[in-house]
Amino acid sequence: MPMDSEELAVLVHAAAAGSLSEAARRMGTTPAAASRRLAALERQVGARLMQRTTRNLTLTAEGEAFLPHARAALEAMEAGQAALLPGREEASGPLRVTASMNFGRKIVAPLMPRLLAEHPRLRVDLQLTDSLVDIVAEGIDLAVRIARLRDSALVAQKLAPNPRLLCASPGYLTAHGTPRTVAELAGHECLVLGGAPYWTYELDGQMRQIRVGSRFTSNSIEALRQACLGGLGLSLFSAWDIAEELEAGRLVPVELDALPPQELTVWAVYPSASQVPRKVRVFIAMLREALQDCPFRPAPAGAGASCGGR
Repeated sequence: MPMDSEELAVLVHAAAAGSLSEAARRMGTTPAAASRRLAALERQVGARLMQRTTRNLTLTAEGEAFLPHARAALEAMEAGQAALLPGREEASGPLRVTASMNFGRKIVAPLMPRLLAEHPRLRVDLQLTDSLVDIVAEGIDLAVRIARLRDSALVAQKLAPNPRLLCASPGYLTAHGTPRTVAELAGHECLVLGGAPYWTYELDGQMRQIRVGSRFTSNSIEALRQACLGGLGLSLFSAWDIAEELEAGRLVPVELDALPPQELTVWAVYPSASQVPRKVRVFIAMLREALQDCPFRPAPAGAGASCGGR
């Protein structure tokens, strides 16, 4: 029997909010109706999908397994509707977006003039922070994240790979030499984000943690970039973050044993897959296009690197 999209939407909204009442509010229905739809879905799949208590609502193991499929089904329905009704919707109203400080400043903020010119009824509130924001509690429409995702109740779309480079200033390498092997890092100053005593490299598909030491650590990528530019040591950066420095020769990429640093991913994260507003879809499409213009690859030696001119 085909599944009802409203029943799937209740599950997706309730998983994101942890509340049937909030799921009902988002869907414009009553808590009682939302409860009936969830119960109908559970009867159809033959399993309890959510555990109800007096305090909260959580996914069961069966619910965790079923949730990605419910999201995918809703996204497919929405994509089909959008294909049949081109141009019927207009991106309008408030759009709240959050991103990290550097990514937001270098990649997201430059998109705003074009986004708002193409959608004059749209209003954007861009929140830049390096803290992990609870997008449901804070009423955020979309978060751009470069990290492993932990919350299965949120929807995530992969936008682009995010390779990283080990770099140093020419002055540092002249004074201290260029390490060529992982073992040689022990004899160098390594500038570490957040005080973590290791970097992660990929070898034959396996992650390998390399312990490093430093006299300087920071919770700010910008502080590490300035320290690296000042010749204090080596550090890891996303390619887009140091594109201008590589182009100008102020930083030099360093390869160790031909092993690339662990690659991360740029994700678009939002609360629900059901009826994603056009304003969110428009922003995701524009950001994905911008990231496609950014090669996200280390340039050949002496060739520099670029990221769509940013």
